[in-house]
Amino acid sequence: MSTEHIESTPAPVAEAAAPAAAPTGNPALLGLPAFLIGGIGLTLYLFGYLPAAAVGTLVPMTLTASGLGLLVAGWWAIRIGQGAVGAIFSVFATFWLSYAYLVLSLVNDWLKIPAADAGTAQATFLIAWLVVFAVLTLATLRLPLAFTALFTLVTITVALVLVATLTGMASLLTVAGIGGALFCLVAIYIYVDGMTQELGGPARSMGNPLVH
Repeated sequence: MSTEHIESTPAPVAEAAAPAAAPTGNPALLGLPAFLIGGIGLTLYLFGYLPAAAVGTLVPMTLTASGLGLLVAGWWAIRIGQGAVGAIFSVFATFWLSYAYLVLSLVNDWLKIPAADAGTAQATFLIAWLVVFAVLTLATLRLPLAFTALFTLVTITVALVLVATLTGMASLLTVAGIGGALFCLVAIYIYVDGMTQELGGPARSMGNPLVH
């Protein structure tokens, strides 16, 4: 009696699950408005519209809107592989968060800084951030010109506030306010371009990079 050879049929191999679609989007659509809230508030303070006695008004703007908003935008950018953009947003987030803490500390005397040393304390804060913004400007010269203009104006504004703090020249704060207004306008231009493209419109000119 012969035995029939039966070939076993291989068990079906489960198909590998399709990789999840990579997250996309434009983090600048969140990051730039968040940046603008703090920038506009600071500009109004430098122009004298917001009195020095009411400087605490800037805290909710810079802490909850600018700081947290830019942190989310930075995380979003890093999540979609835009490391440079994520770093830029995160740097500005930490600036606004540290600025809010400085204001809270001075208003509530948390750090117990003597009144005679308050100017030096503020100058130390400004010097550190001035160096960071100057380095950031130089490190991003390969970006389109509009971004270089934005970082340059931020750096100039911080430098003017620093000089005003060290010299006591209140008129320089008004000049710094002009710098603040200008960098806000540039940020608005970049934001409108990004939103226009997101909605299917044409791109606006951002200018050629200074370094290729």
